[in-house]
Amino acid sequence: MRPHAAAPPPPPASEGLPRGLVVLLGMAGAVVAVAGVKSFSGVVGPVFLALMLVVGVQPLGTWLQRKGAPRWVAVVATLLAVYAILLGLVAALAVSIAQLATLLPDYADKANQLVADVQSWLAQLNIGSDQVDKALSNIDFGKLVGLLDNILRGLLSVFSNLFFILALLIFMAFDASTFGERMRAVAYARPDIAYAFSSFAGGTRSYLIVSTVFGLIVAVIDAGALWAMGIPLPILWGLLSFITNYIPNIGFVIGLIPPALIALLQGGPMLMIWVIVVYSVINVIIQSVIQPKFVGDAVGLSVTLTFLALVFWGWVLGPLGALLAIPMTLLVKALLLDIDPTTRWANALIAESPPTAEELATAAQEAAARAAAMHEEAEAEVEEAAEEVLPDPR
Repeated sequence: MRPHAAAPPPPPASEGLPRGLVVLLGMAGAVVAVAGVKSFSGVVGPVFLALMLVVGVQPLGTWLQRKGAPRWVAVVATLLAVYAILLGLVAALAVSIAQLATLLPDYADKANQLVADVQSWLAQLNIGSDQVDKALSNIDFGKLVGLLDNILRGLLSVFSNLFFILALLIFMAFDASTFGERMRAVAYARPDIAYAFSSFAGGTRSYLIVSTVFGLIVAVIDAGALWAMGIPLPILWGLLSFITNYIPNIGFVIGLIPPALIALLQGGPMLMIWVIVVYSVINVIIQSVIQPKFVGDAVGLSVTLTFLALVFWGWVLGPLGALLAIPMTLLVKALLLDIDPTTRWANALIAESPPTAEELATAAQEAAARAAAMHEEAEAEVEEAAEEVLPDPR
């Protein structure tokens, strides 16, 4: 008698639905998710900032534990490193804003004098029409000077929930000490998910390292150039260049505006032009030519996508979203693309440089091999634990 063929597996629940309907349902879910994140941006932004800082310094705790240090030592070291970074930036910004506040009244008077000089210059050129005079009279350079303070205070407001962030970092530092065990547990059951999260952590650390190194280089060069030109508070503007270096594409412009305005009020248009030229030469070479190559290699995102990420996350999370645009995009990439082997091909569409078919195939094989290695490592630990618990049958 001829054996019956095995019954085919039941089709997935989504099979039979038109692909267009699936896409529409996915887009509708994305809109609801984005609306939820935007509604809770005051919580989501600080939480992700704390997560990014802990992910950045987590290798320090892992290294200490490998060297035989107790877990609590690794937790304290991680927490102190994060606190030093965060509180150092906040303190430097606060002190610099206080110094700037003492200079603003003098610059307000210089601003009014600058308007008067422009009016007299236009009069010498026989351009003294009522419309020009009215336009100049409506210019309030006092508010323009206040714009400097507003920019820095807006940057400081990124850390407005400082107490919440500091408290959250304590709990995250404890959780980070067991990150390796957690990932091995996930890798045992779902290696692809473990691979996605490890890719996010590795990409975030690479991005932070590259941005920090180039940010320090730009900050030192900018501060030195401003000091040589006699611009007040060069350390403040160097610090601003360092922080805005984490903002993709337009961070250079944000860091340029305050020192350019100070130069205009300090020494007139010629000094402002020199500041713009020097900043442009330094930052275009470093931030627009050299750094994007390293950042693109580190995170695997195209220039267009980084700009769109800046606009999107800035709209969703506010100023903090601009600073976190790249790490947030890496998290979304991990959750939507890297987590599933069947969707990793989409990385070719968002990469800095398009891979060839051979490179794409190699990347897929490497990802599968890495996920398999994580699974095998987790299985080996499970077997060792079972041998310690179960008696030897012999």
